[in-house]
Amino acid sequence: MSLKETITNILFGPKAETEPGGTVDEEQKSAAEETAAETAVGGSIDPSRLELPPDHPLLRLYDLRRRTSGYLPAPRLCLDADGVLPQEMIQRELGRLRSSMTSVCSARLKQIRDSEKPSRSGKKKLDQEPEAPLSLDALPYFFLSADKLYAWVVVFPPVGLGQELNRELLLRTMLAQDISFGVDERLVDRLSHDEERYFHLFLIARGKPAFDGENGNIVDYFPRSIDRVLEVDEFGQVDYTNLNLIRNVKLGQEICRLIQPTEGDPGRTVLDQEIPAKSGKSVPLPKGRNTEISEDGLTLIASMAGHVEFTGRSFQVKPVLDIQGDVDFSTGDINFIGDINIEGDVLSGFTIRAMGNIHVGGVVEAGSSVEAGGDLVVVKGILGDGTTVVRSHRSIFSKYIENATIYARENLQTDCIINGSIYCDGEVRVRSGRGCIMGGRIWAAKMVNVQTIGSLSEVRTSIALGGLPCTNFEREIIRKDLKNLEMELEKLECQLDSPTKSSILSKTRMKLSVAELKLKQLEEDLADIKLTLKETESGRLECSLAYPGTEISFGDEILRLRQESRQCVVKMVCGEIVVM
Repeated sequence: MSLKETITNILFGPKAETEPGGTVDEEQKSAAEETAAETAVGGSIDPSRLELPPDHPLLRLYDLRRRTSGYLPAPRLCLDADGVLPQEMIQRELGRLRSSMTSVCSARLKQIRDSEKPSRSGKKKLDQEPEAPLSLDALPYFFLSADKLYAWVVVFPPVGLGQELNRELLLRTMLAQDISFGVDERLVDRLSHDEERYFHLFLIARGKPAFDGENGNIVDYFPRSIDRVLEVDEFGQVDYTNLNLIRNVKLGQEICRLIQPTEGDPGRTVLDQEIPAKSGKSVPLPKGRNTEISEDGLTLIASMAGHVEFTGRSFQVKPVLDIQGDVDFSTGDINFIGDINIEGDVLSGFTIRAMGNIHVGGVVEAGSSVEAGGDLVVVKGILGDGTTVVRSHRSIFSKYIENATIYARENLQTDCIINGSIYCDGEVRVRSGRGCIMGGRIWAAKMVNVQTIGSLSEVRTSIALGGLPCTNFEREIIRKDLKNLEMELEKLECQLDSPTKSSILSKTRMKLSVAELKLKQLEEDLADIKLTLKETESGRLECSLAYPGTEISFGDEILRLRQESRQCVVKMVCGEIVVM
């Protein structure tokens, strides 16, 4: 069969009679199967390879070349032969490659078909000039990624007397499409003589991606938060001196440092076009009270000695009052705006107030009063007489608590509670040391986790879960204040008229009105909490041993233990108190 007949059969189909070697359709199918076989490596499909159906125009061009030139490697259109390109980019470009291959191969076939049409018009006339031989040069086709960072080339072989691929043809076609950056020169040289240069997709040029600059960041020399949880050792003991709530800083000491943002690195496409890059954004130093920024603008330093703390969005340095001994007549009552560090005890009858943290190295004795705006640590414990009040607007850590009223907005951790009145909006943990709660009443919003509740003598011990315990505590305080103000007002009204009586009466009535408004608001809050408690069934008790005499309550629901309960969990389920 001549070259012209071969081309005609491939383009327009075989004649009615086929040769023993099989039909064109069978040979195209064989080429497609050969291509699919090469796709599977080790039983897996290459996700970057373009799969072609048996009737694809590229396979018709491949079959034409193979019939005229003999052996030819199967087509291979693989976007990522080296396996280094992003997978999401490969999946996105495969669809575009399929569409491009269909379009360019169909156009190539049409070009061949148009040149063959005169040969099918019938016999030549006597005066007709001889037909020019079919001649189509090799065709390098360049496929660019959507972002113009990658350029691939697939070369279609010449047809008839057309020119084979060479370096000059490849470079000329490449420059005509403005591909000039990141060109693989070795590949350009190799394609001019490579046996597999036709019907194979090669990555011929790589652009340079743009890299945005990194944002500035802050390197902290002090932690922004402290995990205020004391760990229990293997012997069940807790070291209450190891919390380190007060982090001392010296005058001029560095608190944090600014790492400046970096400039972006612009990229270039394979068309030698610049890809702009964004520069990193700067961040401000978290400057707070009693801090200053260094001359170079890169460092935050302390402008005074004290305690460094991260509050809100900034570091600030608070003053620290350091008392080497006890709080007694030598110091008097203390009211301080910062943190207080007491090496000794807080003796009976003295009051301590601090806006920050309070650390007591000794004991808080009976009749004293301590209030911390932050955390409170009492290393040796709280020994009260029923009048001792200890408050913290964060968490309290104490070796033991006895005959004292405790107020903790967050959590409470101790080894033992005896006859205490505890108000806690978080969790009460009594697991270390003796790990017992004996007598008194515990109000905890979230959880009570304890080893032992009560005693063999069945001392009454009450555990109330859920609600808003601190608000209850505040309500009781306001009620006492109201009672005292009412008594004071009655005494004033019975007194004889004096120049100061009217003024004192007015001030007392004002205080009484304010207290009544506060109490009204608290009562409304507590009413809402009771409704929420019934809906959410919040709070739980976990204990290893609970003796008879223990009362457990959720709102108005009360459970009284009549016998010992071991390894139990008590919670509210569907409106009922359940012991598991």
